[in-house]
Amino acid sequence: MAGAGEDWLSDGLDVAGADCGLWVPGVDYVAGWREAREAADRLNRALLGAGFELSQVRAVALTDERGRGVVRVAGWPDAVERLAVLLEAVTSGGDGGAA
Repeated sequence: MAGAGEDWLSDGLDVAGADCGLWVPGVDYVAGWREAREAADRLNRALLGAGFELSQVRAVALTDERGRGVVRVAGWPDAVERLAVLLEAVTSGGDGGAA
């Protein structure tokens, strides 16, 4: 998934974090990561469609210690604030915010 060129991979948004941990032998991390990657790609396409640059905010696929897929949203505070405003506007449409 690309937004503002391939530089979005190394733009300073630390998406790994300190809780990456070590891999445990016998755990299928790839299957969980693939599932998370599909979801992250879909969210990234939606972010692009909403006018965001992936160098500002993006979804990132990871796995937890059990091999389950995890999707994290990483972004600069101003872009995350814009995303929050957009989501608040969508959820205040009269349905009580039900997803």
